[in-house]
Amino acid sequence: MTVTTGGARPRLIREINEQVLLDHIRRSGPISRTELAGLTGLSKPTVSAALSSLERAGLVHMTGQRTGVPGPAASLYEVRPEAGFVLGLDVGREYLRGAIADLAGTVRSRRSVRTKAGDAMARIQELVDLSGTLAAEAGIETAQLTQTVLGSPGVYDPRLDALTLTGRLSGWDSPATLAALRDRFGPTLMIENDVDAAAIAERVHGHGRDVDSFAFVSVGTGIGMGLVLDGKLRHGSHGVAGEIGYLPFTEGSGSDQRDARKRGGFDASASAAAVVRAARRAGVRGATTAEKVFAAAARGDALAAAVVAEEALLVAKAVCTVITVVDPDLVVLGGGIGQAPGFLEAVSKQLRQLAPVMPEVKASVLGSETVVAGCIAAGLERAWQTLVGNSA
Repeated sequence: MTVTTGGARPRLIREINEQVLLDHIRRSGPISRTELAGLTGLSKPTVSAALSSLERAGLVHMTGQRTGVPGPAASLYEVRPEAGFVLGLDVGREYLRGAIADLAGTVRSRRSVRTKAGDAMARIQELVDLSGTLAAEAGIETAQLTQTVLGSPGVYDPRLDALTLTGRLSGWDSPATLAALRDRFGPTLMIENDVDAAAIAERVHGHGRDVDSFAFVSVGTGIGMGLVLDGKLRHGSHGVAGEIGYLPFTEGSGSDQRDARKRGGFDASASAAAVVRAARRAGVRGATTAEKVFAAAARGDALAAAVVAEEALLVAKAVCTVITVVDPDLVVLGGGIGQAPGFLEAVSKQLRQLAPVMPEVKASVLGSETVVAGCIAAGLERAWQTLVGNSA
């Protein structure tokens, strides 16, 4: 029997070669043909053919020549930034944040606005308006966006094709919300859990750059974790990997059973709202926000200090649970409470008494744009996959 393979296998090899070269150009450019051949092990003719294909697709361009070294001047190639654009959005209860970056990763526009929306549909319209403003400031049309990534509370369950566990965003888990998001942002929309997006940013820009496995634990208005193992963000079968707010820890003095039924036991015991409840129950004066409770503790208020100490113990117990299950190289604390002055030291002190091993524990140094930065990073990876596939 005769088997006809056609052109599928050579085409696949060409696509792989182009992807490999593109990855090196993105990370090392400007770079020459000779350097690419040395890095990839591909022959110079193969490198030249792949570069020509990438040039025709508008993904790379020649940016100059390297002179002042022995031999002929070498042509240098780099990513063509205008080959596409990525929109990253962060939807929160109080603020909407966003940015647009080109395919070289350069941010072309960035903006943060306070939301006035009273329901999910109004919030979506605000996101659309923000996207239009960002596009205008970047000097592009929204039709030029290659990828849009929305950092959102909750998780996307691919089995149910639904957003779930969306916490404090009223109506955000409605099927109509997901349908409206897809309708307004189109087929390039990708939804990422906001804490997972922050973990991606930590992997690209923060402490996670130097390790293969780490846990990003965010403690603030809500509680969540982004888990990176062997260099990859892990979502789990149902998308709920890292939803540590649902750990059955309810012993905190700020715990609330009704809140626990909505958002999980640990969230109801250790989130910012729980810190405020604990402080008020303890008699701390002026305890209207977690930030004020921490400030009172720093000033020497013994009652507030006891609340902060209890919070540190609760978080240390959750982190200890993570350590015993996945044994990460590093734990990064983020969020308004996780990054509060002195909290890292308080958690680490408790953790040394609880955990069987002590990984490195650090506080994130990334700011309020962390989720947007993670969305941009995730969007760039997806955009390049899309563009290379389309160019083949």
